[in-house]
Amino acid sequence: MEILRFTTAGSVDDGKSTLIGRLLFDSKLIFEDQMEEIQKATLKRGEEGVNLALLTDGLRAEREQNITIDVAYRYFATPRRKFIIADTPGHEQYTRNMVTGASTSDLAIILVDARKGVLTQSKRHASISSLLRIPHLVVCVNKMDLVDYSEKRFREIVEDFEAFAQKLEVEDITFIPISALKGDNIVNKTGNMPWYKGTTLLYHLENVNITSDRNLVDFRFPVQYVIRPHQDYRGFAGRITSGTIRKGEKVMVLPSGLKSTVDSILTLEGELQEARAGDSVVISIKDNIDISRGNMLVREKNLPFVDTRLDAFLCWMSPAPMEKGKRYILRHTTQTVNAYVKEIVYRLNVNELRREESESMELNDIGRIELETSQPLFFDRYKLNKGTGSFILIDAATNVTVGAGMINSVVKDRGNMPFTRQEKSPNTVWEGLNISREEREQRNGHKAAVLWLTGLSASGKTSIARLLEKKLFEKGMHTALLDGDMVRHGLCSDLGFSDYDRKENIRRIAETARLFFEQGNIVICTFISPFKADREFARNIIPQGRFVETWVKCDLQTAIKRDPKGLYAKALKGEIRNFTGISSPYENPENPEIIIDTDTHSPEALAGELLEMVLQTVTNTDDAD
Repeated sequence: MEILRFTTAGSVDDGKSTLIGRLLFDSKLIFEDQMEEIQKATLKRGEEGVNLALLTDGLRAEREQNITIDVAYRYFATPRRKFIIADTPGHEQYTRNMVTGASTSDLAIILVDARKGVLTQSKRHASISSLLRIPHLVVCVNKMDLVDYSEKRFREIVEDFEAFAQKLEVEDITFIPISALKGDNIVNKTGNMPWYKGTTLLYHLENVNITSDRNLVDFRFPVQYVIRPHQDYRGFAGRITSGTIRKGEKVMVLPSGLKSTVDSILTLEGELQEARAGDSVVISIKDNIDISRGNMLVREKNLPFVDTRLDAFLCWMSPAPMEKGKRYILRHTTQTVNAYVKEIVYRLNVNELRREESESMELNDIGRIELETSQPLFFDRYKLNKGTGSFILIDAATNVTVGAGMINSVVKDRGNMPFTRQEKSPNTVWEGLNISREEREQRNGHKAAVLWLTGLSASGKTSIARLLEKKLFEKGMHTALLDGDMVRHGLCSDLGFSDYDRKENIRRIAETARLFFEQGNIVICTFISPFKADREFARNIIPQGRFVETWVKCDLQTAIKRDPKGLYAKALKGEIRNFTGISSPYENPENPEIIIDTDTHSPEALAGELLEMVLQTVTNTDDAD
């Protein structure tokens, strides 16, 4: 059965432990001896009824103070799915415990007290959940019984949280009004909130789709132990971090770069023809290659980064502040190396999601850092592969874990930083245009504009752009067409497809489009341009009203079926890394000037629709500048 790992988080006394207790109680998943123990503990405390929070608050200090201190794990199953729950603390001083419990979760439940609304700690835990790339958030507005099950109050909290969540990188947020104490909307609907038409919490947990969240493309097998029962067999034991592998497939060994073929895949149950992420296996290969703990098996055409300099987010978990230049021990997959913090790029104010300059990091701080390791690591970006994109830092003197990190990329790849125009040399002077754009527009008989077509590969951007340019040319208009493949054969032939290279690609294109624009042309740009920040950069260097962002909308499955160049097929096999829609994200435009759907309309019809839009822009007599 499929396993869903989820965590509960929120502010103090929001009812996290009570929620889990109610979930297990109403699902009839509490054993009799557990129930008897909880009843005795409740009576001892002088409380009425049964305090279900005691099911997870097992420490004496927790029961005495009526708070959660440590992470408590509970396991249960329904006919549809197995569950692993991490009940995490709400107090700010135990935020590090929340990071521990949430680090392996597929879903996070953020509790909000209906009386208090969205508090600072609720925002902190939501920010951490976003930073940890937990793909699904469920915001449970608890204690609805104490606000008379008010729909108005529920809507106010939803509005407040949504306003904050716009800054987070979470695509799936569900809101459920509940009462953990009374059992409303936990396992069953009680009728106290007839205005709520959504599902119960348990139904959502049983049915949320988590299969697509797992990386089954990038094969990564960190070697944990060498098995040598006799001289005729040598196997390599470990857990497949991501991807799949089949008997007979070719693999590469890192760091040596030597290649071989998988001879067998063994488990306790016997030999497998194929293994996938999460499987603990012993892999043997046909060639006699020196492989030891800390090495990694990967596919030849699907390699991770191999570097000693990392750009990463770090959650600091020690009362002792971080020291730049101090030697720490870094553990990553099965590797253990020395590491040094070279730079603190910024510290994140998680309450306001604002960046702050800092020379150090204190307990519970989250910041972006640059690390250097004594030996190369084999890693992926955390947003694509949690297993190879995460690490912990350990104090070399005390052997205490002091930090948990999430890798963005190598240091030179500052992919998540906001993109700005490059600093110009003081020796270059802008002379101005020889002939002004206004003079050229008057001669041309139409205004200049930039039409920016963005969308997935195979969405139809280029076909539509070519048809549109011909229509404009036939009307005697001055045009310029910039296409993705075209610029990568010349202007951007030196760039790859990392986040940094993609940003630099769009920066060059946007600057080129601006030059053509200033020459009085209608510039048609057709690029995937997957990141919102890059498209905003292009928009901001063109005068207002002259930039027309067009989202060429196409369902991913439709694009995969079209696949005219066979790129999706290669990406799904892991032969192309950082491919948009498969192993790299596409951020949908939020407010494009026009949306065209190639799933349902022909390129000819859409080109005609765009033509009308462009003509309105370039022939409008009002001054758009």
